[in-house]
Amino acid sequence: MVPAIRKAYNEAFTKEKYAAFLKDLNAVYPGELDFRVAETPIFVPADFTQKMLDACESIVDIIVDPGFAELTKDALPADINVPGENAHTQFIAFDFGICINEAGEYEPQLIEMQGFPSLFAYEILVDEVFLKHFPVPEGYSSYLNGYNKASYIQLLKEVIIGDHAPENVILLEIFPRKQKTRIDFYCTEEYVGIKMVDLTELIKEDKQLYYMNEGKKTAVKRIYNRIIFDDLHQQSAEVQEKGKLLFEELDVEWAPHPNWFYRISKYTLPLISHPYVPQTFFLDQIKQMPADLENYVLKPLFSFAGQGVVIDVTQGDIDKVKDPHNWILQRKVKYADVILTPDVPAKAEIRIFYFWKDGAARPVATNNLGRLSKGKMIGVRYNKDKEWVGGTFCFFAPSTT
Repeated sequence: MVPAIRKAYNEAFTKEKYAAFLKDLNAVYPGELDFRVAETPIFVPADFTQKMLDACESIVDIIVDPGFAELTKDALPADINVPGENAHTQFIAFDFGICINEAGEYEPQLIEMQGFPSLFAYEILVDEVFLKHFPVPEGYSSYLNGYNKASYIQLLKEVIIGDHAPENVILLEIFPRKQKTRIDFYCTEEYVGIKMVDLTELIKEDKQLYYMNEGKKTAVKRIYNRIIFDDLHQQSAEVQEKGKLLFEELDVEWAPHPNWFYRISKYTLPLISHPYVPQTFFLDQIKQMPADLENYVLKPLFSFAGQGVVIDVTQGDIDKVKDPHNWILQRKVKYADVILTPDVPAKAEIRIFYFWKDGAARPVATNNLGRLSKGKMIGVRYNKDKEWVGGTFCFFAPSTT
């Protein structure tokens, strides 16, 4: 995105440097990095960063409004309503595609958002290892708002742990050591100082939860929640039965509470009016279907990892939907072939991390991740046998203001 920097990076790049970088990255937690790491970061100019942040802050305005809970009361699926919802999520992630507008200019377009964690701890590691192997232009940083590694880790600890002792806070997931994103869980243990715990390992006594911490039964006072409840519903009957304890009254705090996964999600998109947010409609509220359906994407509200998304929409696809109140129609965006690579250019998405301390008036932008693709969609299955694709991150140019 910054032509001179891209040119210099590509000319200096060698497969040997990349291999050495990957070797060091994999060596930290051998065998636990289970996704492709792209050959390059994304170098983001200051004006583009500001456009993304302007869109994020506009959406945050909606989320912090006292009426947001009422606006999103129907966002929760009937079978998912966990007791103990708190005043706000502790995390928001905003996904932007790097697109080209009608004037031929690069601009961000919001693809999705989630009131849920992302790879917050892994991004610390990949940035640190990358900097050992590749030069980065002066003033560029993967962190936002003046954060650096130390201050970012400190804030992450404060948001996840709250007022508790680290041993009384757990990272909760279903089979965490088998997840594709498990590298982040290991990094969280290291940087934040809490343990990852499998849902099936929880011990419940009355309203109290416990886990075995190095052989000692230890109280759980706060949960750093990484369970996607749609995923829970795909598990065996035994695991689903264990998961029912999460729907009971518990003496525990959540960070974030599971309900926020749904409140801040695709469900929120139709509530937003902003030039960097594509027009989105609840399917059951459309009075006149657009004549150019091919320029829209059809998405189920309650799915994850792109499941059920219809890219090339036809009226037949609309007619097949039996529960239109659970679907949205979102105007397509035109991804830019923005990242020059040795063969064909790559498309890119940028995820901006927002952290929200308990009791703070607003969340704050802190860090990011990126994804590169040469396929029809962002995602592993669209990028098999390709290079200069996969997970990455951004270096943001220093602010000019």
